Amino acid sequence: MLHPMTVSEAERVVAGASDGSARWAPGYPTEEDVAAARRFLGTCAHTGGPQPFGNYEIRRREDGQAIGGLGFHGPADENGSVTIGYGLIQSARGKGYASEALRALLQFAQAHGVACVKGDADHDNLASQHVMTAAGMQPAGKDAHVRYFEITWTGTSANAGPRF
Repeated sequence: MLHPMTVSEAERVVAGASDGSARWAPGYPTEEDVAAARRFLGTCAHTGGPQPFGNYEIRRREDGQAIGGLGFHGPADENGSVTIGYGLIQSARGKGYASEALRALLQFAQAHGVACVKGDADHDNLASQHVMTAAGMQPAGKDAHVRYFEITWTGTSANAGPRF
């Protein structure tokens, strides 16, 4: 399940210190989670909270433990496009959590009027490439380091509610 990250949660992730009520699976937060939380805090400090286009923790339904994160790199641009990123702790990979979370995030983006969602993965990160294609994203090019993926919609409805 996706949980919108708050400023206090992001501060704890950056500090690497759970407050006791936060339920973190072993290995959470990763370096990538800390970097995403820092970006989130920077955005909050400069422009206010980015929700709904902010960061989310991925939490296992069965125990509520945080096992990774995903989110938007900012609000939609003038063309209605957003870029996303995601990651899981090592022990949670290969179990369908990333695909489920990405599908939910894509539905959320579409429901909020986003016309295009973009993502990328290193050439050797076949698992992440598979997650994006399994969620409905299509290859959209590559460069020397990464492969790009995207999904586009027409007739999106910004009035629809979130679906997670």
